[in-house]
Amino acid sequence: MIEHFFDLDGQLLKLDESALTECRERFAEIDRVKEYNQLKMLKAFTACGVAAHHLTGSTGYGYDDAGREKLAEVFAAATGSEDALVRSAFMSGTHTLTVMLFGLLRAGDTMLCVTGRPYDTLCGVIGLDGTEKVGKGSLAEYGIGYEQIELQKDGSPDLAAIAAAAPGKKICYIQRSRGYADRPALSLEQIEAVSRAAKSANPAIWVAVDNCYGEFTQMEEPTQRGADVMAGSLIKNPGGGIAPTGGYIAGKKELVELCAHRLTAPGTGREIGCTLDTLRQLYLGLYFAPGVTAEALKTAVYAACLFEKLGFTAKPGWREPRNDIVTSIETRDPAALCAICRGVQAGSPVDSFVTPEPWPMPGYDSDVVMAAGAFTLGSSIELSCDAPMKEPYTAYMQGGLNFAAGRAGVLLAAQRILQTRKEEGQ
Repeated sequence: MIEHFFDLDGQLLKLDESALTECRERFAEIDRVKEYNQLKMLKAFTACGVAAHHLTGSTGYGYDDAGREKLAEVFAAATGSEDALVRSAFMSGTHTLTVMLFGLLRAGDTMLCVTGRPYDTLCGVIGLDGTEKVGKGSLAEYGIGYEQIELQKDGSPDLAAIAAAAPGKKICYIQRSRGYADRPALSLEQIEAVSRAAKSANPAIWVAVDNCYGEFTQMEEPTQRGADVMAGSLIKNPGGGIAPTGGYIAGKKELVELCAHRLTAPGTGREIGCTLDTLRQLYLGLYFAPGVTAEALKTAVYAACLFEKLGFTAKPGWREPRNDIVTSIETRDPAALCAICRGVQAGSPVDSFVTPEPWPMPGYDSDVVMAAGAFTLGSSIELSCDAPMKEPYTAYMQGGLNFAAGRAGVLLAAQRILQTRKEEGQ
């Protein structure tokens, strides 16, 4: 059917048919997780007693905003957390993580990151590579220390090193997804093992997880596997492609409360913060999140399978377990990298006619090329593809609100690759 709408190469259509057949069993596994998570979400809504009046927002200070607090209650119930902050006031995933870190850490404390170098935009927050000297308010400028433990060669956490370093540290920080690093996303079992190792050596340490891209990919969340607190963006998995902005912090009640006083102001905490007209979208996005995440996972598995057939290395491979919605495609060629992004852009519902070009994106140490024809600017749960323009020229593809359209975007990216090869005489 897809050939009726897009002019695709005959060879590519054969690879597409083969990939669909091979991925059938993996899709069935994803659907089983989706069904469980969707029923879990429905139970959270019904058990918490969501009513029509909760969908109406507030203005001004937002005192006594019942819908805001009910949304947090539903999110906590759906993720197995004691408490949650779910707010449109969070401007990005990095902002949400910043609030979490500044809420939990004090001068003299040390943050222990156990998954190697954090995502690029968080380095400025921490104060790495000289950013502690630029006077913009990093953790380092406030006298907060930082130590880092690299992952092992196979991408797994170094549990012995974590246990050895944990004493005296305030936070054990885990970045679940890979960012632009060549390593797998952490599984819930690995997060649990990290928590156990850190707390065996330091029972007072708090395990904090950057859960971006990982929500609803499994039947549980990190707070059900040893994490004390986790944070993420609502324009990724938990917003279901409907939330227009926002983020969440969820976990132990005392820690969420500390973060609330950093989000607003010391002394006011979660008591203020108007929701304007966003509540209905946040509720609806959360309700749809399990299904939309499953569609993104199918798109990721399919993309890995198709690009492997084209001779590229995809990580994780299509047969491998999935702990986030990201697929990386190693091209080793800047032209091929740009071709993939331009094909994804051509298959986007918004700005399909735009040609992505590398540019110096704020917060990154190299030019970045990004395909993002989304209804919500920067939404990673919608099909997108981005990459730093540096070796080995790896494209990072994520999202897909529905598999039919996601598949089309992947095929158009592959088509651009074939065209590039022909132009280069390969």
